[in-house]
Amino acid sequence: MIKVPVRSIVGAIDAAAARWQDRTFQPRIRARDGVAVRTGYSLAGVDYAFDRLFGELRRNAVESVIRDELGALDVLDGFAAREGRPKSRALPLGRICIVSSRTTIGVAVLPAIFALCAKCDVLVKDREDHLVGDFFSTLCVELPELAGFASAQAWSRENDDVKLSGYDAVVAFGDDETLATIASTLPATVRFIAYGSKASAGYITREALCSEAAARQIARDAALDLSLYEAEGCLSLHVLFAENRGTIAVERFVELLADAMRDIAADIPPARPNVRTSARRASARELATFRSNEAAYPKTAAGYLAILNPPFEEPPLFLPQTIAVRAVDDSTCAAEYFERHRITLEALAVTAARDDLLELAARCRVARVAPFGRLQAPPIGAFHGGRPRIAEFVRWIGDET
Repeated sequence: MIKVPVRSIVGAIDAAAARWQDRTFQPRIRARDGVAVRTGYSLAGVDYAFDRLFGELRRNAVESVIRDELGALDVLDGFAAREGRPKSRALPLGRICIVSSRTTIGVAVLPAIFALCAKCDVLVKDREDHLVGDFFSTLCVELPELAGFASAQAWSRENDDVKLSGYDAVVAFGDDETLATIASTLPATVRFIAYGSKASAGYITREALCSEAAARQIARDAALDLSLYEAEGCLSLHVLFAENRGTIAVERFVELLADAMRDIAADIPPARPNVRTSARRASARELATFRSNEAAYPKTAAGYLAILNPPFEEPPLFLPQTIAVRAVDDSTCAAEYFERHRITLEALAVTAARDDLLELAARCRVARVAPFGRLQAPPIGAFHGGRPRIAEFVRWIGDET
């Protein structure tokens, strides 16, 4: 158990994150280059991810999440009064292992820092770019008492048999096969916190398509959501609906979206070309051009593609720099589409928090409803997977004397 006040831990996290926000900080540069090599993402794309990740790790934000979930910071240091309950203390759950994701950059950092705030002993099964391990090194410079409690070791699914004995909780990110393999190795007493494969969707109301300028802004924001990280993360925009009968026609919006995708690629270049991905995108373009009720933008071959009105019976393409936009009359069409294709959603981007869209999010068990342009930038307090941030890393004891 870590023997320092939680405020000291949070202060060290804040200071370490501030260093990692500096693009000239050498450990960040090394990690950025390593992540780019491992993932194939552009350096600009990795820098964007680092800016978002470490920009969220501010003292006030971390402390606010802890207070919201546990009632007070002081319960992590000793017994404290809580309304409606006896004096309580949140003790560390114990030893925590976090199995990092292959794709989402730095996804293990947030559960790791909250497990440390809970004063747990944390091991991260890091990727070969050593991002988490290097951040932990900076953290331990800021607060040497964390040495021995924050550690990371490189692993990959191909060369690691995921030995996870002796832990009180295991956090894992990955596809269903990986998570099933991990779950099968754990005794019933271990708390398993699994984050599986999901998609994110967007819904544009007719009221939002009220002018060319408004449609152009929505297109820019949506293009950012779908272009970052090669559509590999659960927060990537994979499915998009736009309502008919707006001032700007859905067809015109799709043209603007294709233009915005081109512009985003100039600022944040896509990953290294992939022959198979390019061939699949070309095939989708040709099919959309051939079918009478469908359209593809741009009209000529390019490294990006927006398709208007592919058949409802077809699932999402799940291709980088590629999106299908379906024109609909109301949100029930979106709900039917998700259910038909058994799409599990992490987040829903909307142009307005209309009541029917909030009901759609609840029906589809979405964890976040966000504006376009913010899908890939969740706040630190977001309920990833619908779960709390720190509450799963503590056990409670009450004093009724």
